[in-house]
Amino acid sequence: MRIKYTISVIFIVTLVIIEKENNIISKVSDKLSTQLTPLLLGPSLSAPHNASADQHLDHLLENASVDQHEDHLLENSTWSIQQSVSPASASGGQKHILLLATTRTGSSFVGEFFNQQGSNMFYLFEPLWHVERMLSVESGGTNASVAGPAYRDVLHQLFLCEFSLLESFIEPAPQDHVTASLFRRESSQSLCEDPVCTPLVKKAFERYHCRMRRCGPLNLTLATQSCKQKEHHAIKSVRVRQLETLRPLAEDPRLDMKFIQLVRDPRAVLASRMVAFSSKYKIWKRWAVDEDLPVDEDEVRKLKGNCDNIRMSAEIGLKQPPWLRGRYMLVRYEDIARFPMHKATEMYSFIGIPFTATVEEWILQNTQASKEVSGVYSTQKNSSEQVEKWRFNIPFKLVQLVQKVCGPTMTLFGYKFAENKDMLIDKSISLIEERTFL
Repeated sequence: MRIKYTISVIFIVTLVIIEKENNIISKVSDKLSTQLTPLLLGPSLSAPHNASADQHLDHLLENASVDQHEDHLLENSTWSIQQSVSPASASGGQKHILLLATTRTGSSFVGEFFNQQGSNMFYLFEPLWHVERMLSVESGGTNASVAGPAYRDVLHQLFLCEFSLLESFIEPAPQDHVTASLFRRESSQSLCEDPVCTPLVKKAFERYHCRMRRCGPLNLTLATQSCKQKEHHAIKSVRVRQLETLRPLAEDPRLDMKFIQLVRDPRAVLASRMVAFSSKYKIWKRWAVDEDLPVDEDEVRKLKGNCDNIRMSAEIGLKQPPWLRGRYMLVRYEDIARFPMHKATEMYSFIGIPFTATVEEWILQNTQASKEVSGVYSTQKNSSEQVEKWRFNIPFKLVQLVQKVCGPTMTLFGYKFAENKDMLIDKSISLIEERTFL
């Protein structure tokens, strides 16, 4: 049966993970109905057995808050038990890297630091796109209370080289674990190389097909095998809203997790989104030219929510609680754009894997791109030029609004306020404080 998250009716199959004498035993409860679709939960959100579908949904929503999730973990999670071996030794020396960001923060560019690493890195580009899409379609919007646990569980499985839960979100459904619909497959070298690259199938349309070579539809069984053969695993995602929801990954002894949070000046993010997502930001464009247009409180609330989520995740990470100690790194886009080689070296040092000549060469080639190839979604950019570009592409009126709504976030990350329009467009005045985030 195809596993699938649903909003209206949710039937939950619980995954109970028990550690016993250093062996992890998984047990899945029996299916109570073949007509309802199961929801696979992590160990921290196990639902009561024999509960109705509505009760299962209520249980999920009741346990979705950060505070309840944290209390439940501390009291009941098997991952909170002190391990007799370190995560590094339990994972066999493998590193598991999650690049956390939001849209228009340069995450595709930074993700390539890992995608280009070489034959021992298995890299996935935005696999949670499928989860967000299905939840949005079925509910008319993404419900954070449900999406958070869903994102967590899919990521957890993927880092363990298990694609079955992700398959349940792919539309149309994969046949015999083969799909031509994986989002941005071409952005992952691991999915376009041998043995995952199978012979081309005529008349099989694949929108996100491999570009460097011609391959058949993606065989997820082969992808699983390739993943298990790779020494390190990395995933990029712009969809996780709260770092706290990923605590079970950090406490799983099979994983040696490293979280890298990528942030960018929220004023620059807005300016970039107004170009890249033009239809979704029409109201912002109207505000920019119409002095009499009232502010849309819903849009401002969304902006504040985004800034607050980013800030709260960073605050948790920078405090280095026991479950995150040595596992969290904050990186600003502006620092990567100005000092790409230096920051890439820092990231690799933090992770604990060699910085390869292949990555170094890619950075050199892709940080001095010409205007012809530096498009909206391109990973080729003149990095230093991008840092200041936004200041001349956004009205001061909108800058003032962002500074008012996202002030605490800007202060935490070291972004200076523009006091007036002249200051905004004065290149001699930097709006970036020099900061070191430990």
